[in-house]
Amino acid sequence: MEINLIELWDKMGLPVRMVVIVLTLQAVGSLGVAIDRLIAMFRNGAKSRAFSAKAAPLAAANDDEGLMHLASKTDGSFLASLVYTGLSTYFSKLQKGGSPEKSLELARRALERKNERIAADLNRGMGVLASTGSTAPFVGLLGTVLGIINAFKLIAANGSGGLGTIGAAIGEALIVTGYGLCVAIPTVLLFNWVSGRISHEEMALQNAAGELIDRLESPDDVLTGDEDVAGPAHIPANGKIANAVEASAN
Repeated sequence: MEINLIELWDKMGLPVRMVVIVLTLQAVGSLGVAIDRLIAMFRNGAKSRAFSAKAAPLAAANDDEGLMHLASKTDGSFLASLVYTGLSTYFSKLQKGGSPEKSLELARRALERKNERIAADLNRGMGVLASTGSTAPFVGLLGTVLGIINAFKLIAANGSGGLGTIGAAIGEALIVTGYGLCVAIPTVLLFNWVSGRISHEEMALQNAAGELIDRLESPDDVLTGDEDVAGPAHIPANGKIANAVEASAN
């Protein structure tokens, strides 16, 4: 059985056409959001892997200033911005005479706020996917209802209810329902897949932030007895931060 979509479109009433247009806009918007999120995560992953490769030897060499400078100059990497936020907040407070405990608490809070901003950025536009997946079947059903109403109007106008009279109207009604399902099903699958990728990225960044706090929290890793409180602290060379950034980048 062949379906002439152009002929169906020509015979559709204005309300049903509006429903089809809404579904098409939802489909295009959802596809655009998915592509945008995947491109953003791909770019972030590439930048984070490059940053991780350069940051690991700096962390192992206790080069705090070099690590912060590298993180500040690395654009497009959530991992780099997270590392810079934590280290800069911690060392800035120390240099102003703050205690290691207070500096650590401020760094922890700064990392939490940064992770929240990153999560909001990663999930930007995901509401479009969720809304389309949940409402598209009902939008299609609305088109079906409007199409059936149009079929009854044709019966009233022609005084008979033969298939030749209402066949096209019933066809357009069912087509719109199918169109709504065709929009909703791939969108739900796409939403679940992209959400899974985003959740993985968020977890990796939270782990990196936790590893950074663990490193700074160790008294031996923060200051030695010969250092001034306001002076620079150093990241020891056991590779923990390097491991964290590598895990997040992957």
